[in-house]
Order: sequence, then structure tokens, then C-alpha cells
Amino acid sequence: MEQPDVDEPVFLISAAAELAGMHAQTLRQYDRLGLVIPRRRPGGGRRYSLRDVATLREIQRMSQDEGINLAGIKRILSLQHRVDRLEAEVEKLRPRADVGSRIFTTGPTGRVVIVERGRRANRDEGRALVVWRGYED
Repeated sequence: MEQPDVDEPVFLISAAAELAGMHAQTLRQYDRLGLVIPRRRPGGGRRYSLRDVATLREIQRMSQDEGINLAGIKRILSLQHRVDRLEAEVEKLRPRADVGSRIFTTGPTGRVVIVERGRRANRDEGRALVVWRGYED
């Protein structure tokens, strides 16, 4: 069964406000403050995604339960977004950092390049191939 796209902007402001347990005017204020910025339809109407609704609920929780002001919440959300991006980048780079998957080759100029396991080096990079297994203590 296909999972719904949590980033698809499907909710009108009234539906998103109801799902988040807030007033529509609060969502407009959060939009102006840059806390939750919905996508806009050609006519200017706001459309919220499931992710936006979850963020609205988290804002409400931080504000009411934790007593954090909106400026603090905005900073927290910004830092969380940055952490999410960095974690995705780490996961993308993780295979290259795996010692068992690194193969090095040198070109005619002596330049050393990493070739991922299962791939071939460009012909202009040279033909010498060295498998690096790390140092054993």
C-alpha cells in the first residue's frame, strides 16, 4: 500500500487549523512570522501539508507545555531543519566512509581518487588500482 506524501499541500487553512486545534488566524500569524509557511495556490489561498499540521501541533506543545516564546520556537524549528538536512547528508555520504567500500586509484599525474565499490574509474584517471584495507595494529 502506498504511503501518503506528508509534504503534499492538501489542506485549506480551515481544515489545517481544525486538525492542529488552533484558530485560522493563528495560522496566518505563524505564516507572517515564518514559523509554518504553507504553499500558495495560484489565487493566493494557503494549502497545508500533513507535515505542516504536525509542525503546528509541535509549536502549540512547545508554547503551551514548555512555555517557549515564538522567537525561541522559530529558532528551534530552524535548528531542527538544519539537523535533518545534515543527517540526510551524512546518510548519503556514509557508504563512501565505509572502509570496506573504498578503493583508490591514481591517475597519470599521480592524483589519487576514490572509486566506489562496483564502479569503474574514468579512463582519464589512470589504470593503477590500489585496494586500501586500513592499518592493522
